[in-house]
Amino acid sequence: MHMFDSSKTLYINEDRFRKDFEILAKIGSTEDGGVHRPALSKSHLEARAWYRDLILESELEFRCDGAGNRSAFLACGPKNAPTLLLGSHLDSVPYGGRFDGPLGVLAALETLRVVKENGISLPVNLEAIDFTDEEGSLIGLTGSYALAGKLTKEDLDNPRGGRQALLEGMKRAGLDDASFLSARRIPKSLAGYLELHIEQGPRLLKKPTQIGIVTTIVGICSYHLRFIGRANHAGTTPMLDRLDASQGASSFILQVRQTILEKFPECVANVGNIHLSPGAFNIVPERADIALEFRSAEPQTFSILEKTLIGKARAAAKQFRLGLESDLLSKHSPTPLSSQAQNAIEQAADALGLNHIHLVSGAGHDAQALADLCPAGMIFVPSQLGISHSPKEFTHWEDCVNGANVLVGATLRMANTIITE
Repeated sequence: MHMFDSSKTLYINEDRFRKDFEILAKIGSTEDGGVHRPALSKSHLEARAWYRDLILESELEFRCDGAGNRSAFLACGPKNAPTLLLGSHLDSVPYGGRFDGPLGVLAALETLRVVKENGISLPVNLEAIDFTDEEGSLIGLTGSYALAGKLTKEDLDNPRGGRQALLEGMKRAGLDDASFLSARRIPKSLAGYLELHIEQGPRLLKKPTQIGIVTTIVGICSYHLRFIGRANHAGTTPMLDRLDASQGASSFILQVRQTILEKFPECVANVGNIHLSPGAFNIVPERADIALEFRSAEPQTFSILEKTLIGKARAAAKQFRLGLESDLLSKHSPTPLSSQAQNAIEQAADALGLNHIHLVSGAGHDAQALADLCPAGMIFVPSQLGISHSPKEFTHWEDCVNGANVLVGATLRMANTIITE
């Protein structure tokens, strides 16, 4: 093996890359062109078995940890050298798209193949990892949080997808609570992390721009709010005498949108679920349960937004003489990514003649679990119509190849920078 010449540009094998992508897209495929591979489901485990076979066919070392994270490992560095992780995830949201996650995993594997085939020696070892349950069918960022030592017994006891679903998935995969909690890696063993991903939004298309360099992953906070009134006969109870939980919830939902537009234009918020109880035509709703989520890239704004929205909920409850219960379900603070990784990505894009911009990620990713342990960076490529988490999710193959080639270049640059700094 020989040391990498930084003046040389390496390229992926496009035909091999596309062949792998198209085979993977058939596992758990749906009739409308999407995929259905929720974490640890039968189709997801089938995809992971295929990935293991692909790793072995590529004559790379296969590894699997207690969280079910599956990796290709290439010993291209000195003995006991730290590992530069590359990757993403093979699980999908229910009835999602083909690109979200798999593109990053297969580009990571292709990077290891290119380094191996060119006989390149680096100051670090390389690993192409498929993280468990990034999408949150069970918990969310589960594999990367386990690897980072941030997954807790409480997370496992109270997964957002339900404990029973988690137990069933772990049984199918041969995992358990103890194994998940054993997956932590020592931070000094990690040289960094790079991830290729589709943007999942319209900004790169609007410019238009070929490569996005992620500066920050937004903070994400989710609440379960319950407005509590009194059930009563909908035909005999005068309108002004009602303690109608739906009115408080409806008022609040409208205020969420208005508050974001007027006071927090760089943020987003969403009410993704509403449930009224008892839920009949002729009964005034006693309870209104809603799922609230909001996101911000700036820590202080994130905190102010949380206080503002919960304050609006309390005010709406008071206006309609209702009780309010609020349960914080999860909170991930805004995560800045490494300037070292951003520089490596920028240099790689420049070497390939690809135009680029720096931008914030409005979605959560495994990179946020690792960003405070090692230098972490993300590469975005355009999403047509800005659509993701949908069978209509689509990225032109030229953009996929561009992103994979940038990942190769950024990996080689970052690997050498890590040691020389």
